[in-house]
Amino acid sequence: MKSKLLTVIWLLVGLAGAAQAQSQIIDDTTKALYSPKTTLQLYENDVLEGRYLLQRIDTSINNMQNERFWYQDTAHYQHLGNVGTASKPILFRMPNKIGARLGKNVFDRYVYDPHRINYYDTRSPYSHIYYIQGQRGEQVFEATHARNITPRWNAGVAYQIISGNRQLGVSNLRRDGYLSSQGVKVFTHYRSEDEKYHLFANFTHLNHEQIEIGGIAPDEANRFLFEQAATNLEQASTRELRNNYHLLHMYKLAGEDLKLFHSFDWGSQGDIFQDDAIPRQANEERTLIFYPTAYSSLNRTDDRTAYRELENVAGVTGNNKISFYKAYAKFRNSKLDYRVLSTTKEDSTEFYDEISNSLNQLFVGGEFRLMYRQALLSFDGEFQMTNDYKVGATARLGPLQGRVSRVLRSPSLVEQRMISNHFKWDRDFNNSVTDRLEATFASKLGERQYVRLTGNYNHIKRHIYFGENAEPLQTQDNQQVFGAELQHHIRFGKIHFENFIAYTNTSEAPFIRIPEWLFDSKLYFEGALFRRALIGQFGVQVYTPTAYTADSYMPVTQQFHLQNDFTIEPYPIADVFITADIKSLNVFLKMSNIVSDLTAPGYFTTPYYPGMQTSFVFGIKWMFFD
Repeated sequence: MKSKLLTVIWLLVGLAGAAQAQSQIIDDTTKALYSPKTTLQLYENDVLEGRYLLQRIDTSINNMQNERFWYQDTAHYQHLGNVGTASKPILFRMPNKIGARLGKNVFDRYVYDPHRINYYDTRSPYSHIYYIQGQRGEQVFEATHARNITPRWNAGVAYQIISGNRQLGVSNLRRDGYLSSQGVKVFTHYRSEDEKYHLFANFTHLNHEQIEIGGIAPDEANRFLFEQAATNLEQASTRELRNNYHLLHMYKLAGEDLKLFHSFDWGSQGDIFQDDAIPRQANEERTLIFYPTAYSSLNRTDDRTAYRELENVAGVTGNNKISFYKAYAKFRNSKLDYRVLSTTKEDSTEFYDEISNSLNQLFVGGEFRLMYRQALLSFDGEFQMTNDYKVGATARLGPLQGRVSRVLRSPSLVEQRMISNHFKWDRDFNNSVTDRLEATFASKLGERQYVRLTGNYNHIKRHIYFGENAEPLQTQDNQQVFGAELQHHIRFGKIHFENFIAYTNTSEAPFIRIPEWLFDSKLYFEGALFRRALIGQFGVQVYTPTAYTADSYMPVTQQFHLQNDFTIEPYPIADVFITADIKSLNVFLKMSNIVSDLTAPGYFTTPYYPGMQTSFVFGIKWMFFD
C-alpha cells in the first residue's frame, strides 16, 4: 500500500512539475501571472447569506505540523491513540442536529463535510499535493485539482488517504496495517451571467476500515511493553462506508432583498463489524472474553447497519446593510436496516434481516438578524412538527457577545434500538433537553496581543448516555456542566507564545466525563531562517489534560461509554517542530512526543488504548497555479 502511494505521489509531483515548467505564463516584468492572488475560494453559505467573500487559498504554515489540523475538524478529541481512529470531542459540545439521526459519529472528523466544502474561482488550473509521513507508519495524503471551465463555472476533485500501522502486539511495526481510509470529494459551482442564479453541488465518499484490538488486556495495562502486549481482540475490524450527494441552488427574485433557495441531500452510511475469532476463556466454550454475550454465533460475528437519509429544504432569504432573514421548510426521510449473521445449524449459516420502519419528518425553521456597526442581535430556530426543536438568541456589542440556546431532541436511532450478535436493546427514552448560556470577550490588546475568553453553563435534563455495560441509559437527574476557555496570543518581536486553556467543572454531572483542565501551549520563533532563504517557524508545543476517568470504547456499537475503573493520568505531549514556506511549497519536520522516554514509558488516550510513542514526522503541501 505504502509503495503504491509513494509511486502515485511522485508521479503527481512529476506531472505537476513538468506542467509548471512548460506552461507557466510570465509577463514582461518576468513575474508569474498566476499565484495565490488569482486562486480564490468561497463557501456556499456565504453566498446564500449575501456575503460574496472570495478569499485567497490558505498558504499559511501556522499549525501545519499539528495533528489536530490534519483532518476536517480541528477540535480537541479523545481517540484510540493512533491517527484516523475512532474519536469523540473531549470538551462539551452543544447538540446541533434534531430529529432522526443514526448516532454513529466516531469517524465524523475524517469525512468531507458536504455543507462546508470550499469551492474555487481560479484564473488558471490549481492543484495541491498534501502529504504527511510518520516514523511509526502514520500517514495522511490529499491531492486536489480545481479549474474554471468557463469564467462562471468551476469544478474540482480531491482524494484523501489516511493510514496507520499497528502499535500493539506486533514485532515488526512496518508490516501490520492498523487503519486504511480513503475519501473523495467532487465539487462544482456555477453562476449565471447576470449573477442571479448560483448552483453548488458535490459528491463525498468515505471508505474507512479500522482493525479493532479492544485495547490492551487488563492484566497487561501497566506493563507498557506495547509492542509485545496482548490485546483483547485478534481478528476484529470495523468498516464504514459513506456516500452523500449534495445540491444547493438559489435565485434572486429582487436582488439580495429576496432570494429563493432549495437544497437536496441524499446520504448513506453503512457500518460493518466483524470478528472471526470471538475470544473465549480457555477450556470454557461458552464463556466469552471482552463481549458480554453471543446471541447468534459463538464463533464469528458479522453485524451490519445500513442507514439512508433523504432531505429537501426549500425557503426564502434576504439581506441588506442592517438585517438578514431566512425561513425554510425541511422534509427528511430516513431508514435504518440491521443485518446479523446467525448460526442456525452446525455447518450452515444464514443472514436474517431486521428492518426498521421508515421515518418521514417535517421541520420548519428560520433566522433573523439585526446589525448596526459593531452591534448584532439575532434569533434562530428549527422545529420538528410535534416533537423536537432547537432555538437560540445571540447579542453582540463590540468585543462582547452572549448567546442563550436550547435543544430538545429525541434519542438517536442507535440509542433507541440495537440488534447485533453481542448487544440487543429496545429502549423507549424520553426526549432530552440541553440549555446553554455562553458569554465571550474577544479582542486585540494593543498590537501584540489577542485574547478570547469564553464562559459557559450547560444544563441537561434526561441525559442519555452509554453506561458501564456499554448499553444506553437515561438519567432523571439533571446534569450541570460549567466551563471556561481562554485563547491568548502574545508576540515579542519574532517570538510568539500561544495558549489554549480549558476549565470544565462536572461535579454536578457524574455521567459526563471531561478533564477538569486542558492545556495546549506553543512557543515559537517566526521569521526568516537560514540566511533569509525561507520564511518559517521553529518551536515547541505542549499538550496535556489533567487526570480523569475517560470513557471506554466499544467497537461493536461504535460508542464511547462510561467506566469507573481506569484513570487517564496526566501526560504532557511535547513536540519540537520546524515549518517553512518556500514559494509554493510548505514543509514541516517534527519530533513528536519527545519526552516519552524521559518521563513515563507510555501513556493512555482512552482506557487500555496507549498513545503514540516518539515519532519523527515530516509533511509537505505543494501548490501549483497553472
